[in-house]
Amino acid sequence: MAAQPVTAQPGGGQQWMAAPGAIPGCPPGLEYLTQIDQLLVHQQVELFEAFTGIEMNNKYKIKNSLGQQVYFAYEETDICMRIMCGNQRSFTIHVTDNNQQEVMRVRRDFKCCAGCCWCAGCCDCCAFEVYVEAPVGQQIGIVRQMGSGWKAHYSVMNGQRDEIFKIWGPCCAWSGPCCMCDVDFDILGTDGTTKVGAVTRQYAGFVQECFTKASNFSMTFPQDLDVKMKATLFGAAMLIDFMFFEYNGDSN
Repeated sequence: MAAQPVTAQPGGGQQWMAAPGAIPGCPPGLEYLTQIDQLLVHQQVELFEAFTGIEMNNKYKIKNSLGQQVYFAYEETDICMRIMCGNQRSFTIHVTDNNQQEVMRVRRDFKCCAGCCWCAGCCDCCAFEVYVEAPVGQQIGIVRQMGSGWKAHYSVMNGQRDEIFKIWGPCCAWSGPCCMCDVDFDILGTDGTTKVGAVTRQYAGFVQECFTKASNFSMTFPQDLDVKMKATLFGAAMLIDFMFFEYNGDSN
């Protein structure tokens, strides 16, 4: 799916993180990630969507812990897919730097019967996956939904499908104006017990939770982690957001 150029990124007054120099072996544009151990992802509120209920392509500002913008990301999905399939739709997320150059891409294919945690472990067609590319066309990571009894469970893999991390969610992953708390999805080592970070869906406030589906996420990870795996964890946040928090009551 060809990327559509973004000629202007909302919030032009935002302070951007200073661009580091090129690093050997690092995918171009991911050099920013060598300096950070946390990413904050703020989905932009779409007023047209809030007033009409018509699903729009998502847009995200991605910041460091100082509030400086690192990347801008935007969804590319056909309007019929958004309206008919809701949060189960296929999507492509284009991630651009402060020069509006695409440095990373996150993609999920449409699967008609996917999402059930009981079936995901035994049948590929029942498990959602996202594929992370950096640069575009070069796969660096995969996040796959895994089978479980009730908790959200994911396998975070490198481009060769070697498992690097596991992600386990809470027993009940949901949000809304009455749930005034953060929701943690723990990033664990392959032993399933050693915690190395977290993907956290942050409570956005009563008004935003009540009238929009815009999500705020944070990701924490070791600063010395391979930038390719940091980028893949961003893909995990996108998958978690769509599966649990991009709810759409009109998508039946």
